[in-house]
Amino acid sequence: MIESLLVANRGEIARRVIRTARRLGIRAIAVYSEADADLPFVAEADEAVLIGPPNPAQSYRNVEAILAAAKSTGAQAIHPGYGFLSENAEFARTVEASGLIWVGPGADAITAMGDKINARNLMAAAGVPVAPGTTDPAADLDAAVAAAAAIGYPVMVKAAAGGGGMGMGVAVDEAALRSEYDKVRAFAERMFGDGSVLIERYFPRVRHVEVQILGLADGRVVALGERECSVQRRNQKLVEESPSPAVSPELRARLLAAAVRAGEAVGYRNAGTVECLLVPRQRDSEGDGPATEEFFFLEMNTRLQVEHPVTEYVYGVDLVEEQLRVAAGLAPTFDPDALAPSGHAIELRINAEDPKRFLPGPGVVKTWIEPTGVGVRVDSGYTGGNTVTPFYDSLMAKLILSGDTREQAIERARTAVAEFQIEGPKNNLPFFAELLENDEFLDGTYDTGIVSRMR
Repeated sequence: MIESLLVANRGEIARRVIRTARRLGIRAIAVYSEADADLPFVAEADEAVLIGPPNPAQSYRNVEAILAAAKSTGAQAIHPGYGFLSENAEFARTVEASGLIWVGPGADAITAMGDKINARNLMAAAGVPVAPGTTDPAADLDAAVAAAAAIGYPVMVKAAAGGGGMGMGVAVDEAALRSEYDKVRAFAERMFGDGSVLIERYFPRVRHVEVQILGLADGRVVALGERECSVQRRNQKLVEESPSPAVSPELRARLLAAAVRAGEAVGYRNAGTVECLLVPRQRDSEGDGPATEEFFFLEMNTRLQVEHPVTEYVYGVDLVEEQLRVAAGLAPTFDPDALAPSGHAIELRINAEDPKRFLPGPGVVKTWIEPTGVGVRVDSGYTGGNTVTPFYDSLMAKLILSGDTREQAIERARTAVAEFQIEGPKNNLPFFAELLENDEFLDGTYDTGIVSRMR
């Protein structure tokens, strides 16, 4: 097993990786910016290195500073967490060229999946369903208009190099497309350094379901069930649960098989997620459902996901430990031929944001009291006295509730949300209290429009 691990990230995910590393007897090394010096992950690491000012470009995206920290501390491996450099193929190559172990998929797989158009084409060739869309970037507005006419409105205009729900717009007709194309292209050039644009069929009512895959050290790819991720604002997730209330055993088998084919198509190693859109159909005449009849590949996230804890509960694994074992060339802790889910888990993302408009609301944490009890897990990046700054993502903590049934997990979620006390930064706990009484959510029939219908 790896003996020393540098975590090239911050906050909740850094603390999460450090926790598993220390349980396994691995020396955990943190890097931090000046803004994060007082956060729990810094104190909990065996060693911590200041790498720069608050600006991520000068700290958490500063490759030279991170590699210098690894060298000075004698780190053997680097875990990138999620965000920042986690899906940067050049960083992965540089880490390995420096003689360090990269805890993630190979750089070639990251490159292959990093461009949405290339990824779509690879998946289609592998027999994974993809939505109608362009096989090449829409080089200019005229090409986008022609593509949309062939696909049929409405269409989604996407940044080919985008991710995290950013760089997307919906066009219901040609006039809207002309506006959205220019906006998405400009955003993509500014944020990703690549203005390539993809045109794809837009489905007004869909569910967002993803499959957790793990590429093992022996070359096999296995799937650890699906997660429902349809509670979103601005195309970014707020709630995840596993298993999905929309997925039947027959559909689950098809989803998981397609996700494994996706991983195999790029020689995937380590943890990753295959994201899909499910197109719901109406309840049948006897009121059974909801059912789904189609699913399409959306993208592959070549890293550990924020929502990985719900899979950990349902499958009884520690995905960070499995990542470390794969990176070290070791077999998994579980039998890949005997994977069996049990129970239900729900994750709520506790963000420093207004619960109505979802605008960021950083500030000093005056009170931080986490809920406890059976089936309650809190993965937090902050505690009382810390400051949530405007420099990074607004995620403060993840509240994970588990139970034997979905109903039990929801009831535990209600209690935990009521008990979680945060004063100082704005937070979205009131939104979750509302969601957990919403009929669509409770009966499992919701789709990606649920938040907008609640507002």
